[in-house]
Amino acid sequence: MYGYIASETCLNRICLFYQCLPVVIPAQRIESWIFPSAALSAGIKTTQNIPLSHVTDMCLLYPKYNRRFTCYENPYNFEILINAMSRNFPDFTMSNLNEQFFKMQLQANNLDNIFEASDEHEDSLTSQRSSKTQRYYEVSDYTSFFITIQCERNSNGALTSDGLDSTNQNIRIELKGHSIFSGEVNTYYNVDTNGKHPPPPILCTVYDIFWLFSPGDGGSYLYDTTHSYDQIIEQVTA
Repeated sequence: MYGYIASETCLNRICLFYQCLPVVIPAQRIESWIFPSAALSAGIKTTQNIPLSHVTDMCLLYPKYNRRFTCYENPYNFEILINAMSRNFPDFTMSNLNEQFFKMQLQANNLDNIFEASDEHEDSLTSQRSSKTQRYYEVSDYTSFFITIQCERNSNGALTSDGLDSTNQNIRIELKGHSIFSGEVNTYYNVDTNGKHPPPPILCTVYDIFWLFSPGDGGSYLYDTTHSYDQIIEQVTA
């Protein structure tokens, strides 16, 4: 064990343990789902039917152009929420332009401690593109915007598994939001002056999966996407 002083007895116990039981390595998987309908001038209300498997986070991406696959912009909405399994996420009224939203996004993406957000990402979260009467010139790159909504509790580094799970059954996911700006100053809805409007938003679900490496049969592995952490540990230690 590199960097540690371990006795021969300890090393022998470790070798014996992994001769019989698999090594469990937690990981994450992301799936993306395009909502069936796009935003209107007053905001957005759309639903998607998908299965959830131990989902820890839901991310919202708002493309503005069909062919810009990595560019997502702030839709400038208020009262944004996702309803899933009879629960609202987040459980408070959220606006894209208030301090609470900015703080929540930094915490949800672990950008409030040793990691820092890029200037472009901060600008996409905080910069206002227009007022009630006029548009503002672009002074930065605003295409790094996305919303992360946590579905399980913070654990201060500990491993918890209390995310959303529908036992692989399709459930209804509803996205709602109302436009802060209206008319020509609605910079997200009015892509250009020729009547072009943005495509539907994208929902990304982040969930726990596990790699199980076993010494059996000369070495094997299993990519498990259906069981929770507690179920995996119960199998390993049974």
